[in-house]
Amino acid sequence: MSIKVWDYLEEYRARRDEILAAVDRVFQSGRLILGPHVRQFEEAFAAYCGARHGIGVDNGTNALTLSLRALGVAPGSEVITVPNTAVPTVAAIVNAGGIPRFVDIDRETYLMDAGQLEAATTERTACVVPVHLFGQCVDMAAVHRIATRRGVRVLEDCAQSHGASQDGRRCGSLAEIAAFSFYPTKTLGAYGDGGIVLTGDDGLDARVRRLRFYGMEGFGTGDPGVREAKLAYSALEHGYNARLDEVQAAILLVKMAHLDADIARRQTIATRYDDALTHTSIVRPRTRPGNTHVYHLYVCRHPERDRILSEMAERGVLLNVSYPRPIHLMPAYEALGYREGSFPEAERAAREIFSLPMYPSLTEAEQETVCRALGAVLGETVAV
Repeated sequence: MSIKVWDYLEEYRARRDEILAAVDRVFQSGRLILGPHVRQFEEAFAAYCGARHGIGVDNGTNALTLSLRALGVAPGSEVITVPNTAVPTVAAIVNAGGIPRFVDIDRETYLMDAGQLEAATTERTACVVPVHLFGQCVDMAAVHRIATRRGVRVLEDCAQSHGASQDGRRCGSLAEIAAFSFYPTKTLGAYGDGGIVLTGDDGLDARVRRLRFYGMEGFGTGDPGVREAKLAYSALEHGYNARLDEVQAAILLVKMAHLDADIARRQTIATRYDDALTHTSIVRPRTRPGNTHVYHLYVCRHPERDRILSEMAERGVLLNVSYPRPIHLMPAYEALGYREGSFPEAERAAREIFSLPMYPSLTEAEQETVCRALGAVLGETVAV
């Protein structure tokens, strides 16, 4: 039997009764859309992250899109992010009418090199989207210094960093607005799609709630004016159908109760990998000073990456690459005018990085199998 790079089945078996009971409560409630489970999850997750408001949406891409719209990104506005991210980060910028612009990454952490923001900012720059990649946070103090000086808004992309913190504050509270994904593979994942927007700003909260429901006000807010809003049935602006589902919210509430324990388990697995691979040629993950890393992924680096992936698969161990092609080199975004060599660190990382299996139910025996197989492929000694 192969060892997968990610798996949820053991987790489901362990929590099946809790999850099915939560789903049954939704079905028994008579309320399937924007009901009490969504509201409860919004409040619980916002509090967990240290934010005042949470607005549940249907996926992480729309969490970004609605956040950008709420910040005032308009056609022709430039939005700066990094090329080594999931396509949804850039797709959301385009969906909101913005023009993606990129800066390169730090070689050791693979996070946005905030030192390049100043040169990339123009009078058309409306927003910067730092991506908290692989489980830890971008240097937000540096991002804010430049953004404040240049009058640019900041949106955290937290799709891979649930529970991560910087200088004692959790991501999702490190900028005026933040977007999360609950895609099943995430550190806190739904059993389907889901997302949330967090903000401490009352105006942004109201606008994102409006945008997720066709541009209408009063729906899914929990206030007594909902009936009057339904009778009015009028859109104040063009919006979306982007609501978090009651069933997924109920499942997320169950899983959120286990989130800190799951993160601790990921950190234990990461420490074991660190210890086992200390004396190999594998470049292990590096945590920025001040960060708490939650290891959404355990990202390694090696110049012979492709050979390692192939030979590990032959030994029944599946690895992953995030991401094998930087976005600025994808056909969909060639009109942005970048070319090979534009962002050398992102391009070099795309050729060399890969992820080892990482999920809370990964057993010590399975992890030992992974490390021994990696040692055999490398022809090096691992400490297991």
